[in-house]
Amino acid sequence: MPEATRKHDLGRRVVVTGMAGFSPIGNDWPTIQDRLERLETGVRFMPHWAEYEGLHTRLGAPVSDFSLPAHYNRRVLRSMGRGAQMATRATELALIDAGLLDSPLVKSGEMGISYGASAGEPDAVADFGNMLLNKSTDGLNANSYIRMMAHTAAVNIGVFFGIRGRIHTTSSACTSGSQGIGYAYEAIRFGRQTAMVAGGCEELSASEAAVFDTLFATSTSNDAPHTAPRPFDQARDGLVVGEGACTLILEELEHAQARGATIYAEILGFGTNSDGRHVTQPDSAMMEQAIRLAMADANLQPEQIGYVSAHGTATKIGDIAESHATHAVFGDTVPISALKSFTGHTLGACGALEAWVAIEMMRCGRFHACANLDVPDPACASLDYITQASRQIDCQYVMSNNFAFGGINTSLVFGQWG
Repeated sequence: MPEATRKHDLGRRVVVTGMAGFSPIGNDWPTIQDRLERLETGVRFMPHWAEYEGLHTRLGAPVSDFSLPAHYNRRVLRSMGRGAQMATRATELALIDAGLLDSPLVKSGEMGISYGASAGEPDAVADFGNMLLNKSTDGLNANSYIRMMAHTAAVNIGVFFGIRGRIHTTSSACTSGSQGIGYAYEAIRFGRQTAMVAGGCEELSASEAAVFDTLFATSTSNDAPHTAPRPFDQARDGLVVGEGACTLILEELEHAQARGATIYAEILGFGTNSDGRHVTQPDSAMMEQAIRLAMADANLQPEQIGYVSAHGTATKIGDIAESHATHAVFGDTVPISALKSFTGHTLGACGALEAWVAIEMMRCGRFHACANLDVPDPACASLDYITQASRQIDCQYVMSNNFAFGGINTSLVFGQWG
């Protein structure tokens, strides 16, 4: 990273030294990259959702090939729902990638966790619901709450690896994963930890699809799963709920260099704020402010950002607000696309998955198109949407943005390393 971009008296530098995850389009970068190149999404028809009366959408984006090795035994798994399982295994693979799995650093107290999900295991929630509805504790056991609680992934990661540093639980809906990365970055930057496990996860459930279905915000293109979702497209009809998990290992630069770690990227900026206005209606002005906060934190100008990873949910009001916030900062020149067009909305996982993919694309110089974006909605701002095919872009900096219910906004800036 050029010396001019370093923060001088603003804290330590933070780099990414490990990455791994599970997504509806693959569980490793070569597989994901191939699916992105072929414009092949992970959206599927979910026939069993027909049993839920009043649920209009039948579209979801599951992780189709997730499995665990033998050392995830019954004793280990009893406190983990599917989301926590994916998060813990993603963390294990990311620690291996970083060369830290067996390092004393992990259990030293110098490594912490900042990890998010919008909720715990849906089946455990249902067990408590059964108690309230039927006045019976049938189905409840000593681990029911551990699987249900919003910080189940962070806690299970900590126990599985013996991590003794601080834990931030970022349960903030669609910004859970990006806040997980942002708060991990700040913990290292300001000297509170040497390394952090950062990211987010979510388990696919009809109940989470129903959250958006009740707001008339889900796609009902049930007979054509390959055509949804359609971020920023004039024919979009709503989002698709997905699932996944992604972990980034963040580390203080000098520590990473001293041990000869592979450095994938530097985190240069993080901005987050809240609208303070409405729980479900996005505020474009506050989205813009979050983007500008990240830019200021990174000490960069808008023209230096080579690509923006959009939140891009394919909801009518969300796409419009986000596009205008992006245009207010960058004008119409910055290339932009949305990973959710491939994965659906993975909720607590999306911020981490989108950061991972943005970093990998920056490293190889090839950026995916926005699937199903044929004709941009004229109500959306005029941006340089990447459509039809991926694009070769040589850039030094990328941005990843996420916006959540409750008016929570996040923006992350990553820089090329080496």
